[in-house]
Amino acid sequence: MAVSSSSSIRDLAVRAKQAARTLRSLPTAQKAEALRAIAAQLRLQQDIILAANARDVQAALAAGLPGHMVDRLRLDARALEGIASDVEAVSRLPDPVGESSAARTLPSGITVRQVRVPLGVLGVIYESRPNVTVDTATLALMSGNAVILRGGKETVHSNAALEEAIHAALHAQNLPAEAVQVIRDPARERMLELLRLDDLVDAIIPRGGAGLHRFCVENATVPVIVGGIGVVHLYLDGSFVQHGSDVQKAADIVLNAKTQKPSACNALDTLLVGRAALPKLPEVVRPLLQAGVTLKADAESLAPLAQAGLDAQPASDADYGTEFLALTASLKVVEGLEEALDFIAEHGGHTDVILTRDDAQAARFMQDVDSAAVMVNASPRFNDGGQLGLGAEVAISTQKLHARGPMGLRELTTSKWVVQGDGQVRS
Repeated sequence: MAVSSSSSIRDLAVRAKQAARTLRSLPTAQKAEALRAIAAQLRLQQDIILAANARDVQAALAAGLPGHMVDRLRLDARALEGIASDVEAVSRLPDPVGESSAARTLPSGITVRQVRVPLGVLGVIYESRPNVTVDTATLALMSGNAVILRGGKETVHSNAALEEAIHAALHAQNLPAEAVQVIRDPARERMLELLRLDDLVDAIIPRGGAGLHRFCVENATVPVIVGGIGVVHLYLDGSFVQHGSDVQKAADIVLNAKTQKPSACNALDTLLVGRAALPKLPEVVRPLLQAGVTLKADAESLAPLAQAGLDAQPASDADYGTEFLALTASLKVVEGLEEALDFIAEHGGHTDVILTRDDAQAARFMQDVDSAAVMVNASPRFNDGGQLGLGAEVAISTQKLHARGPMGLRELTTSKWVVQGDGQVRS
């Protein structure tokens, strides 16, 4: 149901809270069947959805939206089929709702246990990604939550069409359509209303740039789960480039980290090179430059790159601690692990990687780096709900409460205490 002059955000939230009461008691099989119905409707309404998306893309291009945002916005038949397949994958995931800790009988005679339950009503605010509409709706439904979705103005037609497909599936399953509601009015005032409904909405999850996250934190009375922003580092240790095959592995990982999807929040931003690895640096970054990446390098790394005939630009202080979201990366030489750790402690927090053949250095890196995901000898692009076995994600949380890293089904639940007795009173 769209927001109109006669339908305020509070009205949506009231209906969502009512729907959440229905959802929290649904058996797993019924929730899974609802998701399969959504996947079927996405396929059935493909032409309608893609036509709506084409209107959004055309408007975005006319408005001069940056290329990486248009890339996030665009859907085609293959992408829509992938979204539908992801919905079916979520339907097959283990349902965390109802999981219980072992019951304990206390000296008073009461029996206590903790049971996992849905959060309730989620408000998700995001930019330029119509796939998030479906991912979030299906994760919310499977975890027993109702959700209010507020996409950016650039996705208004796409999100409206996706909402209609989801509602058709919910109606067919005799479930309340109000379980998934899209705010179609892009005015910032509507977002402010949502952020302040702490009597109806249980959590706000922003998914976008730093400006969106800051706006939500500064204006919300609803708890905000911050994520999706942060600088991604990869530290190349000298021990990893002693053999030709490992030099090629390093080049492959770095290339994948930066170019597989440069607009993603888990794409590489800063390559830290241990001084012992500097002689092999041209071989490692050559594929990056061949792929069209603009490399902003410090003074120490510029010389060996120039000697190898590779064109890099001098880096400024502003190029470190920057999330590029494009085919740009910064490069800095460090003495070794300790300097890399200090640099990451100052600038990191999202995803940080070490390439090393030294087990002690790997262990130290994993222990010392305080980020949402820490990786050894693998691309940071694996910090993703689907890649980490969660099926899908609402966002990648970079805070510590109440979730950290990719937020899948379990991260959309909380727990309650269940106490059973037989007439006990407290003395």
